[in-house]
Amino acid sequence: MSNTDNRRVVVTGLGLCCALGDNVSECWNSAVNGISGIKKIDTFSTDDCYANIGAESHIPSKELSDEDYDRSSLLCIKAAGEALADAGYEVNEENSDKIGVIIGNCVGGAASIDVYYTDEMKNGGGKSSDILKMTASAIANNVAKHYGLNGVTANIVNACAAGTISLSYACDLIRAGKADAFAAGGSDSFTSLAFAGFHALHALDENPCSPFNNSHGITLGEGAGVLIVESYEHAKARGAKIYCEILGSGVSSDAHHITAPRPDGEGQMLAINRAIKKSGLAPADIDYINAHGTGTAKNDEAEFLSLHTIFDGNDHLSVSSTKSMTGHCLGAAGSIEAVLTVKAVCENTVPPTIGYTEENLETLKEKAGNIDFVPNTKREKTINYAASNSFAFGGNNASIVFAKEPRVIPDNTNKERVFVTGIGEIAGKNRIEITSDDYKEHGIKMAFWRKLDRFSQLQLVGGMRALRDAGITIDDNNSADIGIIIGTADGPLTEIVNFQKNVIEHGTASGSAFSFPNTVYNAAGGYFSIFAGIKGYNVTNANGNQAGLQSVCYAADVLRNGDESIMVAAGVDECTDVTEFLYGRLGVLDKGVTLGEGSVSLILETEKSANARSAKKYAELIGWANAHKSVEFGSVKGSESALEKVILDACENAGIKPADVDLISGFANGDKETDELQNSVFAKLFGEGKTYFDVKEEIGEARAAASAKQAAKLSEILAGNNSYKYALAVSVGSGGQYSAVVLKKAG
Repeated sequence: MSNTDNRRVVVTGLGLCCALGDNVSECWNSAVNGISGIKKIDTFSTDDCYANIGAESHIPSKELSDEDYDRSSLLCIKAAGEALADAGYEVNEENSDKIGVIIGNCVGGAASIDVYYTDEMKNGGGKSSDILKMTASAIANNVAKHYGLNGVTANIVNACAAGTISLSYACDLIRAGKADAFAAGGSDSFTSLAFAGFHALHALDENPCSPFNNSHGITLGEGAGVLIVESYEHAKARGAKIYCEILGSGVSSDAHHITAPRPDGEGQMLAINRAIKKSGLAPADIDYINAHGTGTAKNDEAEFLSLHTIFDGNDHLSVSSTKSMTGHCLGAAGSIEAVLTVKAVCENTVPPTIGYTEENLETLKEKAGNIDFVPNTKREKTINYAASNSFAFGGNNASIVFAKEPRVIPDNTNKERVFVTGIGEIAGKNRIEITSDDYKEHGIKMAFWRKLDRFSQLQLVGGMRALRDAGITIDDNNSADIGIIIGTADGPLTEIVNFQKNVIEHGTASGSAFSFPNTVYNAAGGYFSIFAGIKGYNVTNANGNQAGLQSVCYAADVLRNGDESIMVAAGVDECTDVTEFLYGRLGVLDKGVTLGEGSVSLILETEKSANARSAKKYAELIGWANAHKSVEFGSVKGSESALEKVILDACENAGIKPADVDLISGFANGDKETDELQNSVFAKLFGEGKTYFDVKEEIGEARAAASAKQAAKLSEILAGNNSYKYALAVSVGSGGQYSAVVLKKAG
């Protein structure tokens, strides 16, 4: 394999369903012909709402699958099935662990939260099976289980940028040799929660949205887009057809406002420029951009400025917003637009932005400059390079570049050593007390603090403590060199449930503009970046209890990719009346499990950066791995092979054997099934004579916070004890998802 081929990632399959159609062909034909899927809403009541239109898929959930999953999972299963069939990808026992699933999402199982609490509040009791459908952590696992895919899973929950980031992450893992292929994309269903939230913000347009034109607001949509992305060598070996190449991608954070973009477009431009640079291109090379183009005044103005600033020297650029037809599909938006962008590259056709009147066209001429915004009618032209942009609540930005033909892209990966240089936490059993001292110690003003829900408050305190412990001061010189990965099992579940209960009781028009921004999973990372001033890579991953440890793995990959010099890797989950009620209804608390909560953040840093700062080094991160064995979400039974694999892979990545490990932190939590699974595999791989450390004795089942604390605690032990050299942390998430890291005494 040549070095060039080793960096190539190709698209071999496409799957799509949204208001434009039930498959790729229908959706593409509608898009290029300017046919809108926006109509009057019939999913839920819009009584007393000032807007009543949306872009709903007409596929009934019962026709998607007979599985008892949330609609977000069902839509994604449909799109993934089309993509796998289109790619001719036959999954078997020999290759199932080499193809993973990475899915972007915004509102998780909000439709199921609506169903459960409607039953609970109006009929006296919801079904416990609906509880397992509430969290976004279930989606990738459900898709994987349906198709027997046992590779790495992740649920990227960066709101409207999630679908694009899922593709970016999949490509990075393939280039790192950690998978042959992924079903990557995004999914979101049409829910009263999202509609009520945007309605409360007065961000909806009464008429079909008109991006880069009237810009009066968004029109919500739903759907799923999935792409099969593979290493070129793998696709070539199995004789797959190749649609196009995926080159570089860029991810950034505005560090500005939880819902509004930076007016100067700085964060957007950072993501776009990173994607272009990593693709080995210049702005003048780009032929087409599928813009974020939501139709709100602030978003359109910021993106207009970003596009003109970067591309005004490009005299052949076409830009369009397909949201004018699909609506804004939230976590699915980026992947739906990626599918349409791939089709544009292959068909040499730019889908239009519809909705322009003759008067609008005259106004467009005055502000468009050299950029062709493709009003109303498709544009046929040669497209060699195309980009797709996604910008989200929390100030998260992502851009990705597609190419018609192969191209050598720069290799910025490095083999620099990675160290833990800071630790910060606020965690404990049951509900911990957060006092004014916790936020005052970092100069957090009450006016800012009061905007945050408990989930975000926990992360802000833990994250700031880690930065302080590492001695990191953030300014304009280094703000883009620092990134954030946050892992969570349940996200801001309390805020989501309370918002939805209010809507159920008082109607769709009753949504709270104050609380809605906190219902998105990435709000905690957004608030943290805003307060700390972090403008680099920013991703939230909701993937079960092990998500905190998976964030350490993810952050280490970002450092190795050369994307950042410093990463904050965190795990955060809350314990409230809502979580205690739901876990109680699931019977978890009757099994001997004690809930906990908190945020645990680790600072990971390249050796060059750490040495330049003369930073203290707790431990060196020398190996990390993720693994998955598809079992029913809500259980871990039957996933022993994935636990064994993740330990062996992490040790191999570290260049050691399991026998070399001195200290082990596992995931036992009092549940018999979980504890026996762990103990059986540990006995097989490690035998006698090892030292074990269980953080859950100290902080309870704090889920993602507990798994992040495993790495933090081991780092602290290695820093203070000369008798240990190698330590292993391994954790599990519902559905058979595992993460593991190997730490070495710094020296």
